[in-house]
Amino acid sequence: MPPFLFAALCRAAMIAIGIASKSAWGEQSMAVRTAVMALALGAAMTGAAGAQSDLVNRGDYLVNGILTCGNCHSPKGMPVAVAGKEFSGGLSWDEPPFKVTAPNITPDKDTGIGTWSDAQIKTLMRTGVRPNGVHVAMIMPTGFYHIMTERDLDAVVAYLHTLKPVSNRVPDPVYKMPQLELVIPGGEQPYTEAMMSNQAKKGFYLVTIAHCMECHTPMEKGVRKWDTRLGAGGFEFPGPWGVSVSRNITSSKTKGIGGWTDDEIKRAITAGVSRDGSKLKPPMGYQYYATLSPDDLDAIVAYLRTVPALE
Repeated sequence: MPPFLFAALCRAAMIAIGIASKSAWGEQSMAVRTAVMALALGAAMTGAAGAQSDLVNRGDYLVNGILTCGNCHSPKGMPVAVAGKEFSGGLSWDEPPFKVTAPNITPDKDTGIGTWSDAQIKTLMRTGVRPNGVHVAMIMPTGFYHIMTERDLDAVVAYLHTLKPVSNRVPDPVYKMPQLELVIPGGEQPYTEAMMSNQAKKGFYLVTIAHCMECHTPMEKGVRKWDTRLGAGGFEFPGPWGVSVSRNITSSKTKGIGGWTDDEIKRAITAGVSRDGSKLKPPMGYQYYATLSPDDLDAIVAYLRTVPALE
């Protein structure tokens, strides 16, 4: 049981005992104290279980939605994960900086992360550093997770603990050069829940943890051009679908999405349908973004409207 839940239960019990001890019930006092204590503990445990359930539900929403974890960490039977193998290791890349396969992130103790502590999982998410001190391949977008609120980080960890352990050992990673932690400007520090009250800031938060700008910002010499080409698109993605090119998602009305309606932007994100009705190609995880709440979609659009126009 988490320490904060244990402390809450103890406080509730002590309050119950104090109430009962002030009553002049003679020989029945002990029995009454015991009964009241049991009721208080039961109520507190019910509340704690509800809070934990809310945390897991939030983690489910993030992991299977905007974070698109399964897009890399689940073995593919296009376009969905192989049944029963979800999150047990997935896509592989052989690039100049590394040759890696997305690892097993189920609680399997031999081939997954079942022996990792909560703190170790959070350290990986926030810094890219594994328990052995080695930085993961840069294909893992940890530079976009520095911004995650403490609650959302807790939620992701809580949900990962509920996954079915799957035994699936992936090849060991090969690093051909030092792996860097590249953090998007504005996303260096965790957001607070209070910051989410501003719709555009909430949108920036969501676009960041969704690592949208990872694909929609071009690179030069292995570094994304955050300062000069944020959201300008142009990145090529070869695959079974042919070659797709990330589009300009700045507020430009000619080259970007500045002339699109809110509904057209939302349809592109959640259904993979462009403004002209044509079908957009992978690897963008439209099926994951289809789970986004209306409020979150509104916030994302509000932020995208603020991205400076680039041609």
